[in-house]
Amino acid sequence: MNMSIQMQDLGGDHLPPVDHAEQHEHDAGKRTVLGFWIYLMSDCLIFASLFATFAVLAGNTAGGRTGKELFDLPYVAGETLLLLLSSFTFGIAHIAMQRQQRGSTVGWLMATFVIGLGFIAMEVHEFAGLIAEGAGPSRSAFLSAYFTLVGTHGLHVTAGLIWLAVMIHQTLRFGLDGMVLRRLACLSLFWHFLDLVWICVFTFVYLREAI
Repeated sequence: MNMSIQMQDLGGDHLPPVDHAEQHEHDAGKRTVLGFWIYLMSDCLIFASLFATFAVLAGNTAGGRTGKELFDLPYVAGETLLLLLSSFTFGIAHIAMQRQQRGSTVGWLMATFVIGLGFIAMEVHEFAGLIAEGAGPSRSAFLSAYFTLVGTHGLHVTAGLIWLAVMIHQTLRFGLDGMVLRRLACLSLFWHFLDLVWICVFTFVYLREAI
């Protein structure tokens, strides 16, 4: 009798029950983040190809003006400061998110959205000015590579703004539950990735050409 009781204890009947729902949530979160990292790596390859293309074609101006003559460096520096500021506000939103402060999270996400929208508005204004001066993407291989690289980054930021708007709505509707937290974590990675890419654009495109 005692032997059977000891065997029953060793069989694990007294182990705490496994929360399968919590385990599934944890596994789903890991898969989501891993999948998103794979996506970011593929995006890195796209931008690396565009940077390489620009480096090869930067001198092919077809007798037109160079980047030093076209680019307004203080204006682009203003764009850069806006995007860096948006990355900072998103960082504060991420801290508020981890503390389960829904109102503060939404407020900082809205601030990030407004600043990011300002960046896109400045970029569109810059493109419109270049095209009005006859320096559109069809003018030379240099400008084609420039518009493709910077425009691709701008499209990514626009997609990030749409994603931001969706997440603001979901945070207000569902709160900071596991699903929303995972999606906000992925969006945070995406936004900071775009900030890093823009620093490379500012350094290797604008500074290289304008100085």
